[in-house]
Amino acid sequence: MNSWDEWVELALQKLESHKLLRSVRPIHLSKDSNSLSHSNADDFEFFDELRQWDRDTVEVQISETTYHKWLQDIPSSGDEVGCNGVVDTEVGASAGTFKTLILFSGNDYLGLSSHPTIIKAATQAVQRHRMGPRGSALICGYTNYHRQLESSLAELKNKEDCLLCPTGFSANMAFMTAVGNVSMLLANGGEPSVDARVAVFSDALNHASIIDGMRLAEKQKSIAVFVYRHCDMRHLNELLTNCTMKRKVVITDSLFSMDGDFAPMLELVKLRKKHGFLLAIDDAHATFVCGETGGGAAELFNCESDVDICLGTLSKAAGCHGGFIACSKKWKQLIQSRGRSFIFSTSTPVPVIAAAHAAVVVAKKEMWRRRAIWNRVQGFRDLTGIPITSPIISLIV
Repeated sequence: MNSWDEWVELALQKLESHKLLRSVRPIHLSKDSNSLSHSNADDFEFFDELRQWDRDTVEVQISETTYHKWLQDIPSSGDEVGCNGVVDTEVGASAGTFKTLILFSGNDYLGLSSHPTIIKAATQAVQRHRMGPRGSALICGYTNYHRQLESSLAELKNKEDCLLCPTGFSANMAFMTAVGNVSMLLANGGEPSVDARVAVFSDALNHASIIDGMRLAEKQKSIAVFVYRHCDMRHLNELLTNCTMKRKVVITDSLFSMDGDFAPMLELVKLRKKHGFLLAIDDAHATFVCGETGGGAAELFNCESDVDICLGTLSKAAGCHGGFIACSKKWKQLIQSRGRSFIFSTSTPVPVIAAAHAAVVVAKKEMWRRRAIWNRVQGFRDLTGIPITSPIISLIV
């Protein structure tokens, strides 16, 4: 048992002694004989190549008024389009005057949002259960559908368990507040001393949800934040070496959402072995895109066992919605007991969960989709000479 295992165990014992351990309330929703089974992948329909529903481009229409506002860098209120989707003539646009644009900024990397198997899973779930029970996972919002998705994500990430959150943003917030609670719980109810706090080392370009989670924990005086230069392992090693705090966490995006570069995973693993920190990655943009089975950056760089916490989202390559934290059972118990953004959020609707589970299965099975997107990365690199390393292409205009 490493130090972090011991600290989490002690924190859980403290919560239990104060009767503060929280658990989900599993509810079983029956499935009729005609419904799509969530336990048998053979019931899903798979394809071996692009079909008519796989959109080559995503086209949208915007009003002429909005278009000209954008060109002049004038903020748009959204009032140009009325609640019925028709251009509002009262704000100066003429009905039917649109421009067609192609979106290059979406995150539907594998095109799964239009996959018939995923649409069918959502449709059958909504027909049978409507939106499902509406409440937090700790009250009545956690069902066998949710558990099935958690299990499939834990397997995908090669982790002991997984905790679903309403969004990827809330997943990062829940994790960071739970990390801060470790130092508070082990301080016997008082404010932890400076050296007893958790030292969190964060990449300078980490996602806003990580930053906001750290800010919340900082206000509670439970963590101390150290920001290292983007992907600079020499700077990180220097900060770790000079830090006197025992409890250390390094958190980073695995694939950075704006620059499109990968965190130096193998160098992080070496530093983890040297300094004994907890390694957490936000795998939002690498999940389903990277690795043989779509397991993400850790699978791509063959270091899954060295990543302690893997956070992610189902709103990007999965083509659905929601967030998750793949971790050990003890970490899951701690986060669901102290992660406020998880505790006080309504659980994700059952149809979305059903669709997400279908997306996990389809993404693993239809490996040609990953090969196709990486072929396009290579094609763009060959065509332009721009040394991109991922499907995220950062063009400064």
